[in-house]
Order: sequence, then C-alpha cells, then structure tokens
Amino acid sequence: MIDPLFISAFVMGLLGSGHCLAMCGGIASSLQLAANKNRAVSFSVAYNLGRALSYMLAGALVAGISSRFAAQNTTISIALSFLSGIFMLLVGVYIMRLAATLQWLEKLGKTLIWQHLAKLNRYLLPVDTTPKALLYGALWGWLPCGLVYSALTWSLTSPSALHGAGVMLFFALGTFPAMISVGLVSQRINTIFNHVWTRVILGSVIIWYGIYLLIIATDKLVH
Repeated sequence: MIDPLFISAFVMGLLGSGHCLAMCGGIASSLQLAANKNRAVSFSVAYNLGRALSYMLAGALVAGISSRFAAQNTTISIALSFLSGIFMLLVGVYIMRLAATLQWLEKLGKTLIWQHLAKLNRYLLPVDTTPKALLYGALWGWLPCGLVYSALTWSLTSPSALHGAGVMLFFALGTFPAMISVGLVSQRINTIFNHVWTRVILGSVIIWYGIYLLIIATDKLVH
C-alpha cells in the first residue's frame, strides 16, 4: 500500500504545476523546441528525471538530518508537523496570488544556493544530448522555488532519509504531466493554470490541507 504522505505529495505537485510552469516551463519548452521531433520527448523526460533526482537528494538530506532529532525529542517532531501545516497555508495563498508569501524563501535560496550552482550552466549548454538534458534538469532542480521548499517541509517529518526521498519523488511525479507536455501544448496549459478560478480552487485545496495538518499536529500536542 502506498504511503498516504506520498499520495499527498503527488497531489501537491499536481496542484502546483501552474507554478512549476511559471518557473521552469520556459526551459522545458525550449529544450523541446531545440531538439528535433524524434528527440524532443527524450530531452523533456531526461530533463524532468534530472529534476526529480535533485528533489530526491534534497529530500533525503533534509529527512536524514531531521529524523535524527525528531527521534530523540517528541516536541521537535510536533514542531515539524506544525511547520508543514503552516507552509501549506503559505503555498495556498501563493498559488492564489493573494500575497508573495514564499518570495522571501526563494530569495534566501537564491543567495545561499542558486547563485553558486547557476555558474555550472555554461558546462551544459547547448543541451544537445540526452545525458546533458538529464544533468541540466538535475542542476535546475536546485532553482529556488517556494513550492519545492514547502514540499521539503513534508520530508522534515519523514522517519528516514529514504522516506524523505520518496516524498520528493512523488512530488516530482505530480509535476511531470504539465512539465513534459509543456512544449506541445504550453499555451493551452498556461491559460488553464493561470485562470483566476483555477488558482483559487487549487490554492483553496492546499490551504484546507494545511489546516488539516495543523489540526493533526495540535492533536498530537494535546495528547
């Protein structure tokens, strides 16, 4: 039976695909346009697999560290659950574009991580082979993204590094349908995901899930 957290991570990736298109859609689309028709799909799949591998590595690192502390202290475990719930609320508001609730986190990630990794781009351009597309995706998997960072807060509550990697894998899989097809129907997808009612519905679902997580965390605290 699939872990419910994996399913939730997949759904979050699916619901947040609109944000992924805004962040990485242009790159994914350009890869498909740059490749000939026979290689367009393989380039796109390789790019997204590379992105998923980076997400999994980040999830494993975060979960590996947090699980050690959580196992020694129940209070830390509950605090991490609260953090996950709060970030879900922030993601919901962010997707609905009511406020730039995660912009500060993306700026922090850009300062601490991305400005250094971005220099590696020159070694992979032009992306003219499938291995390069895989590595390019792995590199861009570290692009500062509030949605990804929020998914990582779920990895914080994972009992092991392997489980944390699994959470991020399912999150990545949720983003695959939109990201892989972006070069083929990019205009149509962008129109759908950027429609005001689409953003409101998707954001509301995530907010309600955040409230659910906070209720569970509160219940753990009380009992």
